[in-house]
Amino acid sequence: MARIEPIELANLCLISDGDRILLQNRVKRDWQGYALPGGHVEPEESIVEAVIREIYEETGLTIISPKLCGVKQFQTEAGRYLVFLFKADRFTGELSSSDEGEMHWIKRSELASIPTVPDFAELLAVFDREDLTEFLYEKTPENDWSVRLL
Repeated sequence: MARIEPIELANLCLISDGDRILLQNRVKRDWQGYALPGGHVEPEESIVEAVIREIYEETGLTIISPKLCGVKQFQTEAGRYLVFLFKADRFTGELSSSDEGEMHWIKRSELASIPTVPDFAELLAVFDREDLTEFLYEKTPENDWSVRLL
């Protein structure tokens, strides 16, 4: 069994300001709804520099000292898709949106009333709970996706 596999690297960041979190109302046809901002890690780019760059490109904010708090992963036909999950509560700059979607500060108490991306609540648990560090999508015998939190 090979110990090396193709892998695609990405990141997401939970940016908080008091009781509000920054969400993007995604416009892409895949994965529509309110989601955390983030994007891909470029070749030879550090993981931390990638999340700082992606957040700036999508939000206009420069996050300060993002903290790695977990991973999200799933298998694709091409290989593994690995998403580094970061938190940040310090930032500079003026909020703006990008062609990825409109940015909105949302109070946590209002999350249930907005259309978030699928499995957002489970993903948020990885950010919020000290006992969790991984969000894993797995295929069921019926070829559906299920979420396992570890």
